[in-house]
Amino acid sequence: MPWSVISTRNETVQIARGGWLDALRFIVAFLIILHHFQAAGPVPLAHVINPIFERGGFLLTNFFLIDSGYVLMRVYGAAVDKGRLSPGDFFLKRFLRVVPAHLIMGLSLVGFVLLAAAAGVPPRNPEWFAWDQLPAQLLLLQSYGVHGGLGWNAPTWSISALIGCYLAFPWIIRGLMRLGPWSALAVGVGVYLVANQLCWHFLGYPVYQMPMRYGIIRALPLFFLGMCLAWFAQKVWIAPRLAGWTGVLAAVGFFALELHDKHALAALTLISIIILAAGAVPVKKPSKLVETAAMVSFSMFISNEVIRIVWFGVVNAVEARISLPVAAQWGLWGLGVAAAVAFAFAFHFAIDNPIQTRIRGWLKRRSARRGKVQPKLGPVLSIDG
Repeated sequence: MPWSVISTRNETVQIARGGWLDALRFIVAFLIILHHFQAAGPVPLAHVINPIFERGGFLLTNFFLIDSGYVLMRVYGAAVDKGRLSPGDFFLKRFLRVVPAHLIMGLSLVGFVLLAAAAGVPPRNPEWFAWDQLPAQLLLLQSYGVHGGLGWNAPTWSISALIGCYLAFPWIIRGLMRLGPWSALAVGVGVYLVANQLCWHFLGYPVYQMPMRYGIIRALPLFFLGMCLAWFAQKVWIAPRLAGWTGVLAAVGFFALELHDKHALAALTLISIIILAAGAVPVKKPSKLVETAAMVSFSMFISNEVIRIVWFGVVNAVEARISLPVAAQWGLWGLGVAAAVAFAFAFHFAIDNPIQTRIRGWLKRRSARRGKVQPKLGPVLSIDG
């Protein structure tokens, strides 16, 4: 490859809102909704279209975990490394970003289950709402070997695991930012491959299929890989046209690969290339629509399982009393997907964003009282907002 299109530079493309990273974030959030909803139709989409709707879910989560490491490193890395943002302040900012929405959705689901039981229409699969599973999930401890976390708003295992990644983030930076970009990239790939082999040897699982109770073991190598990709991106300039075409080809290759079978490591490579390419394309004309959609993606992630349970809980109760034709059942399924997206937008603008505005104000006043200036870091574009 000629060095005119890829070279080490002090200044590389800065990530910004309204570009490809934002677009990818919304697209993947929507695909996660399809993955969670696919089995709730008259026939699972995995059976009538392609198994990718079922087997691709873990890869979508992998994308978000890598993306979180990538974006947090690019947005906060320098501030944390230079001491403008302490490890404690960084953790507090990230913790307060995810916990309020998590608790609101988790407690709302508890309320729905209790009301449904009181109305005489308890959940069809009560094993997914076992009370002994709930405490670990609400406290976001389910990814650290603590009993619980199955059922309820189960996808929050990844938020639980990200809490551990936030704790590790400042300490990883201390070593990572002392490496050259190519060394960092090699270390990121190597750590993931070693983690994969260790998980196979000692636990009998590949790292990407670790049970939820070991979610941190699955998430941390992916988060670290994302951080390494970000450090590489900050030091190595890639020609925008090359980055764009590489990202498109990697995306096409990813879907072509997954349509035929699950190729986890190859898919992980393609996901990494897609993220790296998206971050290397300058955002010349930011799209406000894309920016807004991306900002809502965290609400899509945290709420879609709850909406699925509530929507199809009501639909199943109706279907038990009224025989609906298949076309009507598919119509209700499609409306359920639309409802999940619409609810996420409403939740973001009416609840989550106002809460976060108050939290940001409190953090700013807290820093002012302590004589510190909050670094102007801009909004973050990862799974966790």
